[in-house]
Amino acid sequence: ITEALIGFDGLSIAISRTNDFAWDLKLSEVYQALAAQVPVDGKWVDNPYTTWDQVNPGLPAVEILAYGPPPTSGTRDAFVELAMHAGCEELGYVKNGGFDGDWVEENCSRMRTDGPFVEAGENDNLIVQRLEADPNAVGIFGYSFLFENLDRLKAVSIEGVEPNSSTIADKSYPVSRPLFFYVKNAHRGVIPNLNEFLEEYMSNDALEQGGYLSERGLVSLADDLLMKLQDAVLNGTNMEPKS
Repeated sequence: ITEALIGFDGLSIAISRTNDFAWDLKLSEVYQALAAQVPVDGKWVDNPYTTWDQVNPGLPAVEILAYGPPPTSGTRDAFVELAMHAGCEELGYVKNGGFDGDWVEENCSRMRTDGPFVEAGENDNLIVQRLEADPNAVGIFGYSFLFENLDRLKAVSIEGVEPNSSTIADKSYPVSRPLFFYVKNAHRGVIPNLNEFLEEYMSNDALEQGGYLSERGLVSLADDLLMKLQDAVLNGTNMEPKS
């Protein structure tokens, strides 16, 4: 099997363009708003927060309502790992309590089920409609989907950084992830049109900055890594280095 890094994606929290508040959330605030359990007065309890200003007085006094992916989604898995776990680890209760990664994974992975977090299914377009209907609600998407809907949505900054191709590629945006491409080499020359598919997928027209995949939101690799990717996939070797 050939494994190769094809680019990067970010997980974004987005809101309707009609919302005029300058949203900038810490990962710890994302966790406190959306997690099933949080620390309150030194105890680990069911999440009592119903409005954003209860999480941070500097945030709007509006209801917490977030539409996100279901547990069957890879986007949900990535959001839990990159946003929820990271946010949980920033809490003083966790930092000062000597809790390790296993504790965080066991106790900080569950999203709320009492209303403020709504599993919206796999239909991201439906989430966009809901955000337009309620300008105070937020949605959780892959950056590529936000990129395609910037005429209707805007990104919420995380830790002072807004997701875009530059901040995702240089990893300054904290909720970003690499995207990998896998090919079973035994299928080369056996599966009809596989080689032609690989050649097209690895073409500059598809992958380079300004290519048609970047126009759909893929954050492209730098030129030197792109050449390594193309060489690895077309010649059936693993990409080294992978990032």
